[in-house]
Amino acid sequence: MTFKRNFVLDTSVFLSDSSCVYKFKDNDIVIPLKVLEEIDKHKKRQDAVGHHARQSIRIFDFLRGLGSLSRGVRIAEGLGVLRVVKASEIYLDELPKDLSHKTADHLILATALTVKKQDPEVKTVVVSRDINMRVIADALGLDTDDYINQRVIEDSDKIYEGFTKLLVDEELINHFYLGDDIYLDEDLCDEQNTQLFPHEFVMMVSSSNEKKTALARFIGHSTPMRHIRDLKHDLMWGVHPRNKEQSFAFDLLFDDDIPLVSLIGKAGSGKTLMAIAAGLEQGLGGKDDKYRRIIISRPVQPLGKDIGFLPGTMEEKMLPWLKPIQDNIRHLMGDDRTMLEAYVEKGKIEVEALTYIRGRSISNAFVIIDEAQNLTAHEVKTIITRIGENTKIVLTGDIEQIDNVYTNEISNGLTYAVEKFKESDLAGHITFRKGERSKLATAAAKLL
Repeated sequence: MTFKRNFVLDTSVFLSDSSCVYKFKDNDIVIPLKVLEEIDKHKKRQDAVGHHARQSIRIFDFLRGLGSLSRGVRIAEGLGVLRVVKASEIYLDELPKDLSHKTADHLILATALTVKKQDPEVKTVVVSRDINMRVIADALGLDTDDYINQRVIEDSDKIYEGFTKLLVDEELINHFYLGDDIYLDEDLCDEQNTQLFPHEFVMMVSSSNEKKTALARFIGHSTPMRHIRDLKHDLMWGVHPRNKEQSFAFDLLFDDDIPLVSLIGKAGSGKTLMAIAAGLEQGLGGKDDKYRRIIISRPVQPLGKDIGFLPGTMEEKMLPWLKPIQDNIRHLMGDDRTMLEAYVEKGKIEVEALTYIRGRSISNAFVIIDEAQNLTAHEVKTIITRIGENTKIVLTGDIEQIDNVYTNEISNGLTYAVEKFKESDLAGHITFRKGERSKLATAAAKLL
C-alpha cells in the first residue's frame, strides 16, 4: 500500500527537468513563490538550464489556465494538486535562528516546515538536487530526497563498458585465428548470463585453457565475429594503441559504419589523444580524406554562458578551455604552430563553441566533443541531432570528474548517450581502464 505525500520542490529540480511536476504520480506538490522567482533568473541562459527554466515557466502558465495556483490546481488526471505558497503563508518562526528567511533555500525549507505542521498526517518530503540543501533539511527533521528521474542506470558501476569476457570452446578460438567465420550462439551467452550489444568487444577465453584467448568485435548473433583491425603501421601521425582498450577505440574510430563513438576513461588514458589522432588521420591524411574538416570543442562551464563580453574572436575566447586539446594537437604535430595555424586558417580544423551549435547541420566532418561528462542529457541530444551526412561524432570524458552541478555520474549526458545507444548498431563504446600518459599520472589517478 502506498501513502500520499506532499513534495516541496527546490529550484534545482525545475532547472534539471522542466516536466518534473508530471513525475510525482498522485502526490501533491508545494512550490514556494520564491522558487518561481529563482527560475525566472535563469530564463535567459542559452544552455540546458535556461531551456528548462523557460519550459518550466510555460508549464506554470499552462497550469494557471486550469485553475488558481494559489488555491491549488489539479496537474492532470491521475496526478496530484500543485499549489504555490507565498511568504505570508509561511510560519517563518519555524526556522531556527541559525537560518534566515531572506535566503532562498532557507525560505523553501521554512515552507516545508509549514506544510509539515499544517498537514501532520501526510509525509512531507523536500526534493532537491542540491546536496547541502538536503543535509540542512535532514538536520531540521525533514524528510528529503534527490530528484533522480533522469538517471539511466542505478549505479555508476553498471555503466556499459563495451567489453566483456566469454568462455568458449578452444576449437572456436582456433577457427577464429585461421580466418574462418565463427558465430557466438545466443544459448552460449544465456548460459553465462551475458547480453551482447552491437559493436561490443569480446575476449573469448578457452574453457579448457584460460591462457588461450582471442579478441574480437561482436556485431550480431547471425554475423561472424570481426577481427580487430591492425593499424600499427598505417598511421601517419605516429599514435598507436598501447593496450587492448585503445585498440578497441581505434577499431571504432576508423569504422565508417559507426557515426557515434563514445570513450570514457580517467585522466591520462589516451581517450582525447586517440580521438584527435583518428580525426587528423581521416581528415588531414591525404587526397582521399573521408572528412573535409575536424570540429573540436568541449563544454564551457557553465555550458552556454555568453562569452560575448570577453575580448577577442570566438576562437580567442574559447582558447582557455581548449588548451588541453591544443596540447594534444601539438603533441601530434610536433609543436609545429605554423602547421596548426595553417589548418585552422584553411578551415580544416575548427574551434567550435557549443553555445552556438543549435540550428546547425554539420556534414562531412569529424566532430570531437571533449569533457562530455559535463553535458546534460538535453545538451547531448541537441549536439547529436545536429549531425548530418558523412559525419562522425566522438564523445570523450571522465564521469568521475564532473563540474556541472546539475548532473552526476548516472545522469550526465555522456552516460546518457552510452546507455541509450548501446543497443544501436550506429554507435560503439569503450571504457578505458589503464592510464598511459606516464607512470606518475597513472599513480596519481589511483592514489589521489
